[in-house]
Amino acid sequence: MEKSIGILVQGGALGTVGSAMASKYFIVVLAIFSSFAQVVIEASSWWSLGMNHMNPMNPVQMSEVYIIGAQPLCSQLAGLSQGQKKLCHLYQDHMQYIGEGAKTGIKECQYQFRHRRWNCSTVDNNSVFGRVMQIGSRETAFTYAVSAAGVVNAMSRACREGELSSCGCSRAARPKDLPRDWLWGGCGDNIEYGYRFAKEFVDARERERIYQKGSYESARNLMNLHNNEAGRRTVYNLADVACKCHGVSGSCSLKTCWLQLADFRKVGDALKEKYDSAAAMKLNSRGKLVQVNSRFNTPTIHDLVYIDPSPDYCVRNESTGSLGTQGRLCNKTSEGMDGCELMCCGRGYDQFKTVQTERCHCKFHWCCYVKCKKCTEIVDQFVCK
Repeated sequence: MEKSIGILVQGGALGTVGSAMASKYFIVVLAIFSSFAQVVIEASSWWSLGMNHMNPMNPVQMSEVYIIGAQPLCSQLAGLSQGQKKLCHLYQDHMQYIGEGAKTGIKECQYQFRHRRWNCSTVDNNSVFGRVMQIGSRETAFTYAVSAAGVVNAMSRACREGELSSCGCSRAARPKDLPRDWLWGGCGDNIEYGYRFAKEFVDARERERIYQKGSYESARNLMNLHNNEAGRRTVYNLADVACKCHGVSGSCSLKTCWLQLADFRKVGDALKEKYDSAAAMKLNSRGKLVQVNSRFNTPTIHDLVYIDPSPDYCVRNESTGSLGTQGRLCNKTSEGMDGCELMCCGRGYDQFKTVQTERCHCKFHWCCYVKCKKCTEIVDQFVCK
């Protein structure tokens, strides 16, 4: 009987120890899960609003959602921070154009980097670009800038077209160098409103975060904010005066002028130049970003900055998010980044033949249409090994 009690007591002790160990194990697992959940949350982005345009059930594209109210729409949008959700509740009719701006930025990014090892590829989740954006590289800098620029572009145009209840045509002051006999009016793109709202919305995620002074996270936060602003200012600075002639028989005796956005390709080209000359930065003792190499000119608010070297985009790497260049088309005769030697990172390439069909021998017929024939040709193409 005493033996049995001893066994029971021993078993109880073991049960207590086991319970304590299980509790500790549970806490560790919970901490790991919380850390993983944080990574997932951090990886999501408002950029995802521009990725669902092909989905007819995307709430951003469903105008009837606005009639129901802000709550259903904002609760369905993935990737928004708390501050961005609040803005969504207040300005639900703006969200469609936030999505259009994100889409414009993503498309322009892919155009500008179509011949580079990193070609702005998107992935099938709410991070849009995958883990590669967790690195503070110059590619990340460009992506933040061009997407912020896309929002300014879309919002400014939506105001002009009367799509938003809180803004209308531009109220920009008449340029001083505009000839006196030219009229300043028309309905210009409301870049002032587009800039202000884009700043409020896009920067919300970074503004609501508080990181320890001197930490990597604080440096990355400052980098993101700087590049967002560089993108917005590029749109603002490239906007120009557009005019329309009036007069008998096209005499252009009178002109009406207004402020107009530049074509977004021009914005993309300008940001690509800034990418090529982006400045490497680090945090100083006061928690401010300063240039790594002080011999170079200090970057202005219009320039792009980065804090991490770019990863190796040659090979697929799950940890960095690099997709590699295997299977990418390359140009055998080019010595640039699109050439097979650089694109394939010295691994060589495979050659294959493909049939291309295009319109040819087009003729204008009176009146009024163009008739073309279809021509096919066999062309050589090269893909990286």
